Amino acid sequence: MRQMHRGRVNRVVIGLVGLLLLALGGAVLAVGLGVRPPRWWLHTGPHDVLLSEAERTRWADAGWWWPAVIAALALLVLLALWWLVAILRRRRLAEVLVDTGDGAGALLRTRALEAALAQEAAQQEGVAHTEIRLTGRRTAPAARVGLRLEPEVDPATALHDFTARSLRHARESAGLAALPAEVRLRAVRHRAERVT
Repeated sequence: MRQMHRGRVNRVVIGLVGLLLLALGGAVLAVGLGVRPPRWWLHTGPHDVLLSEAERTRWADAGWWWPAVIAALALLVLLALWWLVAILRRRRLAEVLVDTGDGAGALLRTRALEAALAQEAAQQEGVAHTEIRLTGRRTAPAARVGLRLEPEVDPATALHDFTARSLRHARESAGLAALPAEVRLRAVRHRAERVT
């Protein structure tokens, strides 16, 4: 749920920044092409400059100006990089704690569980390709599943078969009380058949 919320926030922020940049760029282009801007606008006409010479050289002699500008730009770049890394970072679970019944437990590599789950799901009728990724905590993992289905397969049947067989087998074999899953179904693209 947290990952979905973060993804929604990222899309909203990126959309708002894109709209703001598009509006500013479009307004500057319109003024440059001769459209008369409102009185409160920064530019008065197509031959106006963004910063006048007086504005550009106003703080140039102050000793604090350039370090402050460089620090502000560096902070902006670091924040942008941090945000990019946070978006691109994939929280892949390394191990799942399996209850062995003796109180100690055992650690199971998630790649092995992902591979077993993907292999069993790929054997389902009409499943062309599978992508499995386990996320969450090692005591409470969750699965993110992508299934590509053949065009003639009923998605509801494929989803039921996956949850009733493959997902249940993975949960039982790992000794997990629950294994929630987010399943995304897509149809395989195919070429149109030529009718003669």
